[in-house]
Amino acid sequence: MVAALVLLVWLDGRRARGRRETVLGDSGGGRDLVDFAITLQGRVDDLHRAIDEIAAAIARVDRRMDATLARTAIVRYDAYETAGGRQSASVALLDANRSGVVLSAIQGRDYARVYVKELDQVKASIALSPEEQQAVERAMSR
Repeated sequence: MVAALVLLVWLDGRRARGRRETVLGDSGGGRDLVDFAITLQGRVDDLHRAIDEIAAAIARVDRRMDATLARTAIVRYDAYETAGGRQSASVALLDANRSGVVLSAIQGRDYARVYVKELDQVKASIALSPEEQQAVERAMSR
């Protein structure tokens, strides 16, 4: 009976030693779970830093994209009853913040005039004609 008990204690000790070596490593220089966990945590930390850098880069790109030409529209019309063919036009060129310019080319029989009006968040520095307003509204609806 004592011999069986000693055998059980000895086997349990071997199992415990095997588990300890698995967690803490053996004296042969093998990798243990603690080293693996430390390495894994370092890699996770590196991934978090990379994700933060990517998020910052995306935010910079978003800010730059908001300032690019994003909304456009053109309205063609007859500025004068005597001139046909809808040769006059107003073009709205807006960014994502709805700021930009409205260009209008008024075509007469023997002359052409070009007007440029600035918009800051859809507020014009100079009153817009109905055709220019229509071009702005079309651009904003796209």
